[in-house]
Amino acid sequence: MEDDYKLLLKINLSYFDDGEKTEEPTQKKKKTAREEGQVAKSTEVGTAFLFIAVFLGLKSFAGFMYDRILAIFRHNFTLSSEIEDIFNLDFMKSYITYMFIQIIIISAPLLAASLIVGVASNIIQVGWAPTGKAIKPNFKRLNPISGMKKLFSMQAITELLKSVVKIFVIVLVLYNTAMDRKALLLAITNMELLESAGVLGQVIVDMGINVGVFYLFVALADFIYQRFKHNKELRMTKQEIKEEYKQAEGNPQIKGAIRQRMREASLRRMMSDVKKADVIITNPTHYAVAVKYDSGADQAPVVLAKGVDYMAKRIRENAKGNNVQIVENKPLARALYETCDIGKQIPPELYQAVAEILAFVYKLKNKI
Repeated sequence: MEDDYKLLLKINLSYFDDGEKTEEPTQKKKKTAREEGQVAKSTEVGTAFLFIAVFLGLKSFAGFMYDRILAIFRHNFTLSSEIEDIFNLDFMKSYITYMFIQIIIISAPLLAASLIVGVASNIIQVGWAPTGKAIKPNFKRLNPISGMKKLFSMQAITELLKSVVKIFVIVLVLYNTAMDRKALLLAITNMELLESAGVLGQVIVDMGINVGVFYLFVALADFIYQRFKHNKELRMTKQEIKEEYKQAEGNPQIKGAIRQRMREASLRRMMSDVKKADVIITNPTHYAVAVKYDSGADQAPVVLAKGVDYMAKRIRENAKGNNVQIVENKPLARALYETCDIGKQIPPELYQAVAEILAFVYKLKNKI
């Protein structure tokens, strides 16, 4: 009784194991997921690079941006004498166009840097694989029940921990940067307005760059986690592996049935060709080979059918029913069976032996 219980327990456990996703995803599964837009990607990588790109852009183009902003103020001051034209439609169109162009010029370096970094960070993580499936509307995501489940899921807890770590890193970096420039910040009170603004701007830019650099470590850890999580989500059960193999290679049962039907069709075709033969060369019981020679179409005799044992018996019976001559020649029958394929001409070394038999058959049929 105890042994039966153990056996039942073992069977049940093996049954449940088949439903667990314990197998690594196949290349086909990964490719399908990629086409659906499911890739291992961390948004933190893009955020880190964006931090660095924007603040490096500010540091590099600060002079350019300052000059353009100063030019806008000068331009606005020159327009003070034309204040009465403020309600003039053409004047307002011209002024709005000018301001819009200036804003685009000032922000262009930062916008370009953000665009390049955003695209590059995605390519670095997942390569170039554009797909529109990821942005298609999925109304299942609007399910409030699923949304409530996500609020209390392990993923939500993980995201909360990530947010806490990010805030801690940012605050720590900002504090250390401010402490390193403590003397400079205290000296701002004794500086002129423009000078103090420049120093404060430099400190802020340095803070942003430092935050971006330290944020890279957070992004790297998150990227590794996302890769692990993505691979875990793509894992497959053993049954899924088998089903995928069947789809890729074809169902073995169906392929076997197709091969069986092809063999049967080939056999029927071969047996129907027996009646076209000039002679059946036999062993006499183990081998049978049907040979035909058409001097106008073939350079040498052609094997129309061949068989061994039961198949040889069927060939002989078919030949008798169609009045095809049967000649016994043990060595020749075996040599033809082993060296000749159906529908192919016999090899040159067998020409003489086959020719003698054909001459004998033709003589019997009064064809000579």
